[in-house]
Amino acid sequence: MKMKFTRPIAFIDLETTGTDTEKDRIVEIAVCKLDPSSGQYATSCRLINPTIPIPAGASEVHGIKDEDVANEPTFKQIAKGLLAFLEGCDIAGFNSNRFDIPLLFNEFHRAGLFWDYSQFLMIDVGNLFKIKHPRTLSDAVRIYLGREMENAHSAEADIEATLDVFLAQIEKHENDEGFPQTLEDLALYTNFDKKVIDLGGKFTYNNEGEIVLTIGEHKGKPAKDYIGFLQWMVGPKANFSADTKAVAQQIIDSARQKT
Repeated sequence: MKMKFTRPIAFIDLETTGTDTEKDRIVEIAVCKLDPSSGQYATSCRLINPTIPIPAGASEVHGIKDEDVANEPTFKQIAKGLLAFLEGCDIAGFNSNRFDIPLLFNEFHRAGLFWDYSQFLMIDVGNLFKIKHPRTLSDAVRIYLGREMENAHSAEADIEATLDVFLAQIEKHENDEGFPQTLEDLALYTNFDKKVIDLGGKFTYNNEGEIVLTIGEHKGKPAKDYIGFLQWMVGPKANFSADTKAVAQQIIDSARQKT
């Protein structure tokens, strides 16, 4: 493998109460940390009491019910230890840029902690797979590893399969024309060549490098031109995540400094 890793990569997978990254809670978390020097990895997996009822539809997907987590710790109880465990790691997962990382960020925020995602690279193995083969994790296991996926929707099985697929993807595609040769470029590539501004995706860059809105009637327009809308976004009645509000406030403050 030509691509070299200098920092540990923590692969994460969450089973949750639903798919809303701002409101839903974690019921199981698995972290698989890849050592860059040895290529070895260690996996940690545990159930979490989400403090809210687990909907039947969610339980049908991952098999975890309220009684399974009743005596487990809450996320707030494990948050400091988890944040310390992730310190110094780049973060990877399957569809993690749009789901696992934003949801985990918001769980940390509710616990009174700030997970500074500007300090690590985000490698989305799911996006990399979709770019090369638009299918599911089970298909990725079949295509890249030549085996059938077992225990799908078990967080531990999912994340270990994700790590195995990632290593096989690098091995298979690293000589492809235009394929990234550094982890920094790979992070950008697996987010469809868009730098992350906020985890909720309410802002993005246009072709001119301006920050534009992705929501509301001003979608696709430069955010700096709609300060009134941004002021609503940071207000108490708007239900946006902390980092989205922080970006909006930064744009507001920058506009004020120029007047």
